[in-house]
Amino acid sequence: MKSPRRAVTAGALALGLAASLAACSAPAGDAADDQEYGSWEEVLEAADGQTVRLWMYGGDEQGNAYIDSELIPAAAEAGVTLERVPIADTPDALNRILSEVQAGETDGEVDLVWVNGNNFGTGKKAGAWECGWTEMLPNMELTDPADPLLQDDFGTPVDGCEAPWHKAQFTFAYNSETVTDVPSSMEELLEWARANPGRFTYPAPPDFTGSVFVRQVLYSVNGGYENVPLAFDQADFDEVTPALYEELTDLAPSLWREGATYPQDSNELNELFANGEVDFTMTYGPATLTELVANGTYPAGTKVVTFDEGTVGNASFLGLASTSGSKAGAMVVANIALSVEQQVAKALPDVWGQFTVLDLDQLSDEQRAEFDAVPSSPVVPAYDVLSENANPELASGWVSPIDEAWRQQVLAR
Repeated sequence: MKSPRRAVTAGALALGLAASLAACSAPAGDAADDQEYGSWEEVLEAADGQTVRLWMYGGDEQGNAYIDSELIPAAAEAGVTLERVPIADTPDALNRILSEVQAGETDGEVDLVWVNGNNFGTGKKAGAWECGWTEMLPNMELTDPADPLLQDDFGTPVDGCEAPWHKAQFTFAYNSETVTDVPSSMEELLEWARANPGRFTYPAPPDFTGSVFVRQVLYSVNGGYENVPLAFDQADFDEVTPALYEELTDLAPSLWREGATYPQDSNELNELFANGEVDFTMTYGPATLTELVANGTYPAGTKVVTFDEGTVGNASFLGLASTSGSKAGAMVVANIALSVEQQVAKALPDVWGQFTVLDLDQLSDEQRAEFDAVPSSPVVPAYDVLSENANPELASGWVSPIDEAWRQQVLAR
């Protein structure tokens, strides 16, 4: 297993580059750009024959398969060649765009990026994203403009700088063959971990999943998300985080390998769960659990636990690079990704199992029936059950300070 300290260092370097460029780059739209369109018909005409490179995390096999088998063929029918570019982490794409912004590139290597959270907020400040384009997408009419998950991304207003792709709900799964006293809250989960030494752990922040776990604990030790201001302020940080790090430091000796090391990312945690080395795993994309149980990767007794106080929910997006030379093609791909056909295909448990961003009330009876036909899961409750009492994400400004303090106070204890 790779050192978690090395993972933390790599993430900090990536964010450091983004931050330094954020301080010196011009806002999006300042550079001359002849890729402006007055109608969707003009977009379609310009997109014909373009190649769009979608940079996305490459470690999600179901996600990769969905792109290759569903989205790429659909884009081809619209005359757009879609290429999937697998990356280890989203900052890889963000830093490439920011380097191109700094160099004045107008036909860069990145067109679309699967993004949300801190990477979106940092990139928006630095001019990494094209803005004001999503209102032209015809399929945006199928979403709810008042949906708070689609209006803000970790506290950063979306402002048409990214197109919604799917919704996520932070979820814990456990092996019911080994866990009989199932916790119903985060506090009870941490108590369970102390009562069962070595059977629980979490990925080391800044891993995306490990980071949200720490924020979920932050809410818990402060009596709920209502007691943690969503907008970042150093004084608030100083007030609410000491209890968090005291809790996690105290918990560490009860974790897998006594907290001497942590899984570097969610994939390593998932492997521990699949191999029976721990009894819990955690994910932002619980719908994928269905296929993992069906194909024998996860134990047959895998079940989802829901907490009384709810868990963090958010949405993922497709960001359009401000340095893209194929903006029309990227817009066409983003619009296709929002179609009923693609959203249904992506929701199928044996395809990718992601929750739709479409507002079912906006759909016709026939379109709604397509979602109704998506098989229910014997493992994962429906999204409306999972998202009950959903907790909001903290603003992106919280994420790096929380992760860095975890490294200093918990990892280096």
